[in-house]
Amino acid sequence: MATTNTLELHMLRWREFNAGAVATLPLILGAIPFGILFGTLAPASGLSIAATMAMSIIVFAGSAQFIALGLIAAGASPSIIIFTTLVVNLRHLLYATALVEQVKHLPLPVRAIMAFGLTDETFAAVNRRYQGDNIKQAHWFYLGSMSAMYGNWVLCTVIGIALGSAIPNITDWGLDFAMSVTFIGMVVPYLNSKAMISAVLVAAGMSLQFAHLPNKVGLLIAALAGISVGYLVAKYFPLANATATANKGV
Repeated sequence: MATTNTLELHMLRWREFNAGAVATLPLILGAIPFGILFGTLAPASGLSIAATMAMSIIVFAGSAQFIALGLIAAGASPSIIIFTTLVVNLRHLLYATALVEQVKHLPLPVRAIMAFGLTDETFAAVNRRYQGDNIKQAHWFYLGSMSAMYGNWVLCTVIGIALGSAIPNITDWGLDFAMSVTFIGMVVPYLNSKAMISAVLVAAGMSLQFAHLPNKVGLLIAALAGISVGYLVAKYFPLANATATANKGV
């Protein structure tokens, strides 16, 4: 009996892991050109091939890596590079806050691995899973998602390094546009209530308004403004949000 239960548990975990990877595949498609572009640009910005690979393997943060490349090419000091990438990645604190209640029971090493793999795509894929029932093994879904994203990012960096030397002017192909489409695709499924719609519209408007600020601080302002407006709408107009969600289901 014990052997049967153990086998069933392993099968459940494997199904969750696979489901997480499959759920992330559509988002991976949008990240592929982004990863290839990084692998192409990094050596041209002054990084060695080893340093380029180390950045993708250890840092694993697309937007931060691109910003770091620009600062390295401009000769910025290490402190400026660290501070700027920290500001850009502060949005991950918002993701972590949304998931902390669901994962706080897990051992610290598991949570550390999950924190390392917390990307925009993985959060979009797993957030719905954590809103469902029976989430005791949902961290395996998360691990499947982050493993798929991590493997894709490292592989695409390798491909980018190879293509950068084989195909001239690949950086002029506009591959970075794919990432914008991916982010839009992540947001659209959540536009099912007035709170979410309000948050997105305010964040979009504020990001344009403060796009001129240095170190991408405008993105942080836009995110905080969108969250604040969404929270206020959800708190003071709960009936409107419930009606919108109900109509969505109909």
